[in-house]
Amino acid sequence: MKNIVSAFAVAATLLAAPAAQAQLNTPAASPKSTVTQRVGLTDVTITYYRPSTKGRTIFGNVVPFDKRWRTGANSTTSIKFSDDVTVEGKKVPAGEYGIYTVPRKAEWTIVLSKALKQGADVDGFKDDDDVARFNVKSYKLPAKVETFTMGFSDLTAGTANVDLMWETTGVKFKIVADVEPKVMAQINEKVINNAAPSNQDLASAAVYYYDNDKDLKQALAWMEKANATEPKFWNLHTEAKIRLKMKDYKGAATAAEQSKKLAIDAKNADYVKMNDELLVSAAKGGK
Repeated sequence: MKNIVSAFAVAATLLAAPAAQAQLNTPAASPKSTVTQRVGLTDVTITYYRPSTKGRTIFGNVVPFDKRWRTGANSTTSIKFSDDVTVEGKKVPAGEYGIYTVPRKAEWTIVLSKALKQGADVDGFKDDDDVARFNVKSYKLPAKVETFTMGFSDLTAGTANVDLMWETTGVKFKIVADVEPKVMAQINEKVINNAAPSNQDLASAAVYYYDNDKDLKQALAWMEKANATEPKFWNLHTEAKIRLKMKDYKGAATAAEQSKKLAIDAKNADYVKMNDELLVSAAKGGK
């Protein structure tokens, strides 16, 4: 009987062991967040933990002024660039870096560092690990932000701002991607040095030249070639814009009329409207 009782006791212990080892899975006070944005042709990824205000005064209290902060909760916030970039005028190689900040009332110091796991240990920082250091002005947010938020704004073809917002304070810094060499290398390979470029590549090269104030004659030649065999209303509209910029008002009007007709057939009201506006501009320019 004693042996039977012992056996049951051992079995109960073994069955209870996994349950005792299991941990509760509850919502984190400062949940992890990852936000990615393509800037030009470069992917930028920020990984951080998001603490909330919870009725506290943050800057100058929870986050002291004039002391280095890991820019979030739990561990170091990181930013990763898939290509070389320029951040607030500082050249930064492709790679992943820790974002550390020194908040002040009117201005913050922001440091991109090779140290990714420094956390809150301010005594372990080495200036030699700094990749870029710069100052940016802080500003008052129009509305309170309860949870620390990082994101991207003011996107252009090759730039973006990184925003940091919490409570009533915001700061931002600018990233500039090196777009031109990459795009020109593709145009050289797929269009200029290609005996039979595709219509899509011809049109894309023409749009890039137009948007970036490059050789308009070359842009027009590429777009004309694309439209010669496979006219699309969006490409014909671009041809009209190129001609208008070159002050070829008659040619702009002709291309806009062709684009408008195809847009009507495709029931694309937006392009019909844009072509109508371009026709007005061409008529004014021709007088």
